Amino acid sequence: MTALLITVDTELSASLHQRGLSLEENLRRSIHAETGAGAYGIGWQMDLLDRQGLKGVFFLDPLPALVHGADFLTPIVGEIVGRGHEVQLHIHTEWLAWARESPVEGRQGRNIGDFSLADQVALLGLARRLLEDAGAPPIRAFRAGNFGASDDTLRALAQIGIAWDSSVNPAYLGGACRIAADRGQIGAQRLHGVIELPVSGIADRPGGFRPAQICAMSAAEMRAGLRHAVRNGHDAFVVVTHSFEMLSRDRARPNQAVIGRFAQLCQEAARLPGVECAGFRDLSPALAEGPARVLDRAAPSRLRTGLRMAQQAWATWRYERRLVPA
Repeated sequence: MTALLITVDTELSASLHQRGLSLEENLRRSIHAETGAGAYGIGWQMDLLDRQGLKGVFFLDPLPALVHGADFLTPIVGEIVGRGHEVQLHIHTEWLAWARESPVEGRQGRNIGDFSLADQVALLGLARRLLEDAGAPPIRAFRAGNFGASDDTLRALAQIGIAWDSSVNPAYLGGACRIAADRGQIGAQRLHGVIELPVSGIADRPGGFRPAQICAMSAAEMRAGLRHAVRNGHDAFVVVTHSFEMLSRDRARPNQAVIGRFAQLCQEAARLPGVECAGFRDLSPALAEGPARVLDRAAPSRLRTGLRMAQQAWATWRYERRLVPA
């Protein structure tokens, strides 16, 4: 069986906070993705997952608690856990710029990987406590905001006892992601004392990589990537989305193209033999202990890539440019 991990980076927007939006408005737009046409955030995402009998992994960022206090975390954690989905740890260190009391003596950085090992241990330990104090079961996995982790991030996770990381996205390696990982890594691998499970993807051109993110892949590309993983015996296929990703970039209205992709992924996952939707608590550390296997990604298809580019262009015109009524 191939474990399908549908992961949702669940976060308040630092940019909306910087623009002066209240906590309540930020929650409404970033976590619950509310619009005049309805809400398409974590509640809607869990509705679709529940309908197909699937599990989601919600990587929740608790660092805004340094600005707003921790009370806002409890209902979010309660809703996710109460519906049988997973809460795991996410961090956007941009929030340190507005922290009432800094856990790292005022030092700032855009990404967790910008900090020293000691500071990362302090930040990750604090963030884990915030989630667990809000009702989350013991945290088992982490993903860095902006995929901006370093090798020291993995060392820090090992020090505080978090077993899994999913901060490697090959599209970000050499940029925000400064983990010394192989761009071709597909399966779980032990690095610096933790198990690294990268974001999955396909080859969209020779030598290229397209991450398995809902807003980045067409439904056909996602289907091809998942089916290839199952046919070739991959242990896991990791998909990424965000709590607000079903909306237009200004978060003012639903983006039906992205909504359709998420719905089609859930339908495909429910009916495809050989797929088992899972969370990190369902995964065995043995996935990283077996003999190394040569794995590959779904091969490029000019037709598939061209259709996605055409779909993206249409969706941008339809939902982002406001050239026609939404």
